[in-house]
Amino acid sequence: MAEMLPSLMVPEASWLRATPHRYWLEHQGARLLDFSKASRLKEGFGALDDHGHLHPGAQPDTTLTARMTHAYAIAGMRGLPGCTPLAEHGVECLLGSLKDSEYGGWFGGLIHGVPSAEQRRKQNYLHAFVALAASSATRARLPRAEILLKKSISVWETHFWSEEEGVFKESFYADWSDEENYRGANSNMHSVEACMAVADVTGNPVWRHRALRVVTRFIHEIACDADYLVQEHFDRGWNYLPDYHYDKPTDDLRPFGLTPGHFLEWSHLLLKLEAALLREAGTAPEWLLADSIALFEKGMQVGWARNGKEGLLYTVDNDCIPVVENRPHWCQAESLTAAAALLKRTGYRAYETWYRRIWNYIDLHIVDRRHGGWIQELDGNNHPSDRVYAGKADLYHAWQSTLTPLLPLAPSFATAVSNLF
Repeated sequence: MAEMLPSLMVPEASWLRATPHRYWLEHQGARLLDFSKASRLKEGFGALDDHGHLHPGAQPDTTLTARMTHAYAIAGMRGLPGCTPLAEHGVECLLGSLKDSEYGGWFGGLIHGVPSAEQRRKQNYLHAFVALAASSATRARLPRAEILLKKSISVWETHFWSEEEGVFKESFYADWSDEENYRGANSNMHSVEACMAVADVTGNPVWRHRALRVVTRFIHEIACDADYLVQEHFDRGWNYLPDYHYDKPTDDLRPFGLTPGHFLEWSHLLLKLEAALLREAGTAPEWLLADSIALFEKGMQVGWARNGKEGLLYTVDNDCIPVVENRPHWCQAESLTAAAALLKRTGYRAYETWYRRIWNYIDLHIVDRRHGGWIQELDGNNHPSDRVYAGKADLYHAWQSTLTPLLPLAPSFATAVSNLF
């Protein structure tokens, strides 16, 4: 795939310009997509085990369904067989039993057709992915995708967006009562990605500027004041909660402490937002680039090879002492994506070095050539582990890391791909 907006600053010898490397990325992406096709269920998509099989009694997960819909909608636009039907299935399921027909919004999943009490709670993290899936499906012109987009935007805007705070609220009970006393960096980070995609598909720039407000608060104000340590957990009064989930260091969404992988994820999202704003109006805050660079440097400093072995660890405490030294695959994918984005944006050879180093690590330790897909998590010695993440449920981070180097920083994935056809 030819880059739509090639950067003249990328060195001639960069892997990003090398045709064999680009073919390799295409192959790895197709391989991941094929592996995850087995996750289809009647009412959505479910988690796979280490061998790529659905777990016995597998149940549909709505976040997973949204992520699969997003990925397969884009892959279908790129002409990869078998992907569009899976994306269409995802749209139908998100408009079906996974949706709360009484109060609106989406359940977290189903257990034998009925959401549990926990699944009935409405989470911003999930709704950001539903909006992302709907935008990608709409760009792919899938049946009923526009209906899903309108519903998802309406719910997301009405219930989760806080105009006063410039961020997204975290969660509610099924009937939109009992708002959680929490403001989280993780769900807002994914909301930035979804906001940019929604802006591109709807043509409404308000979503892009909401993304900027989120980034301003969590990164340019809070993280910047903390020397670019991205603090994750706050109450609704914006008091930092340094001991939040102290007893849950391996929580998969809200672990105790700091998550260096999120530093890197924010880093490339800032560059994508900068590019999106420049495309919109020819201007963007200069600090987006400066903060992106600082986040990358801090994330790699506190997270990479802390015990002398390659790989980005899961969490550190508030003094940057390692807490969980396991290496989730998504942390490596996001650090790789950040290195690629910074290389395109700046042309600095240091990012080329990091890009190659991270891909070498992923290829030698995480790509599973025996069973397929990527190993979800390694321990501190780079041996397979399931301390935080079991099985191979997640296509989203790994697959996007194979696509990002092939595309410009803006527009968002689905729009960039659709512009080629």
